[in-house]
Amino acid sequence: MGNYVLEELSAKTIVAANSLTLKPGQEQFVAPTSYALAESYFNPATEWPRVVLEGDTVVGFIRGHFDPSSDQPEFRSCIWRITVAATAQGKGVGRFAIEALAQEAKSRGFTTLTVLWEGGDDGPGKFFNKLGFVDIGTSRFGETIGELSL
Repeated sequence: MGNYVLEELSAKTIVAANSLTLKPGQEQFVAPTSYALAESYFNPATEWPRVVLEGDTVVGFIRGHFDPSSDQPEFRSCIWRITVAATAQGKGVGRFAIEALAQEAKSRGFTTLTVLWEGGDDGPGKFFNKLGFVDIGTSRFGETIGELSL
């Protein structure tokens, strides 16, 4: 695992976060980071956008969502977006970002963290399961709902 630092998304890092390049075939499983960036500014009380830095280089982006009053339990404490640069995948960046988000969720009083993903050979399901997320159902749009106990 590299020497990573988590930093709040800022004017200094937003362009790099939006320019993260995935491995071929992964684009179909992730909305562009620019969508997540725009959405995070509409509800700053519930959103937690962060970049992962290795030195001065942005190698990942994660956005958490915290809304204890959501009528959908899978959206109360969840990973809304996670993107890891193709060149940084397999080096612990995603694990680092998710562990940081899990810690934030715990500090806010949540006991679980959820994530939704689309199935497929190149999809992120195996990655999330490897980190301890357990499949607990399917969303109304057909995505798998994974849950991590904190």
